[in-house]
Amino acid sequence: MNATIADTIYQALSEQIVTGALQAGEKLRQDHIAREFDTSHVPVREALLRLEAHGLAISEPRRGTRVSALNPGEIREVIEMRVALEILALTHGFARITRADLIAAEAARVACDEATDMATWERCNRAFHRVILAPCQMPRLLAAIDDLHIASARHLFANWQHQWRPRTDQDHAAILQAMQRQDAAAACEILRRHLRRVG
Repeated sequence: MNATIADTIYQALSEQIVTGALQAGEKLRQDHIAREFDTSHVPVREALLRLEAHGLAISEPRRGTRVSALNPGEIREVIEMRVALEILALTHGFARITRADLIAAEAARVACDEATDMATWERCNRAFHRVILAPCQMPRLLAAIDDLHIASARHLFANWQHQWRPRTDQDHAAILQAMQRQDAAAACEILRRHLRRVG
């Protein structure tokens, strides 16, 4: 039961931090959060530890837990890491991609293109990348990529929120077409270009 509550708290707080609703330096008070979610401090502590593990919060002795600062200099590193790790995952997963994976990727692609606000788009964009990379079946690699997606999302919201417009992602469509014709080299090259363009 507590794990489920901790998951809910983590998801809610991480989304607020990523979208900028909770600003860098803002205090994450256990008692306030526990009251808001009508729960004890145990799942709140668990959720805060997960936020720290994902780089979204920082705990300071006698000062409690705060939203971590966003470092503008790290975006280049995040993009370079995403290029390396996502291409590694796509390469390893290519032979295992099933018809169900392609159907799920197409659904995520369409949802991304149909998003009418940035928060929905970002969630669907992350889902698309997760679906095409999951067949690699390498949990540590996928966990590292998930963390990089969180960092990318924070930078996107911080820098592009007011310029975001609904759009069709031609790269997603091209990656999916390459996957459907089992062209690993083309899919990886389009993904590399796509991630660098985001950067």
